[in-house]
Amino acid sequence: MSVVRSKICGITRIEDALAAVEAGADAIGLVFYAPSPRAVTVAQARAIIAALPPFVTTVGLFVNASRCELGEILDAVPLDLLQFHGDETAQQCTGYHRPYIKALRVKAGDDIAAQMATHPQASGFLLDTYVEGVPGGTGQAFDWSLIPQGLGKPIILAGGLTPDNVAQAIAQVRPYAVDVSGGVEASKGIKDGQKIRAFMQAVKGH
Repeated sequence: MSVVRSKICGITRIEDALAAVEAGADAIGLVFYAPSPRAVTVAQARAIIAALPPFVTTVGLFVNASRCELGEILDAVPLDLLQFHGDETAQQCTGYHRPYIKALRVKAGDDIAAQMATHPQASGFLLDTYVEGVPGGTGQAFDWSLIPQGLGKPIILAGGLTPDNVAQAIAQVRPYAVDVSGGVEASKGIKDGQKIRAFMQAVKGH
């Protein structure tokens, strides 16, 4: 049984980041997408990262950001990994001297392997729920049976995961990692420490 890694995304407060790490999360996600209720400023992101202990991966989430905007954020915020959640091409995801993962919003009829092939340099792929006009953070799960086996790159499962369904999701999909945001919140952008602990216990006990 391989270890399933975990990321708590949409962190906006230092105390939530520390609660995630204390519960055993491998990574935290910071949203640099202004329309999101979980968006952080550069100052917030710097403060959160400065408070983290070693060996926690910091992930920056971007949606169709310009090269200029992204460059300015990377100059100011020490992110380990980039997560692209929009319609970015492979070319738009590279050139930042950081590994990246590409989010794919899954719906029936999609050829996930073909979509992955358009991003050969991606370190992994985050599979999220497709909702028209919404780039992520929908809080809705998708039909996990749409994910083919043997995709050849690390798969991060997202979309509507909660402490109640994550063990089942891991058993069915066998992802490299799971990613949660809304499923461990008290309100949008504010995490619930008890839900984080319950989520991580379910991940580690699968």
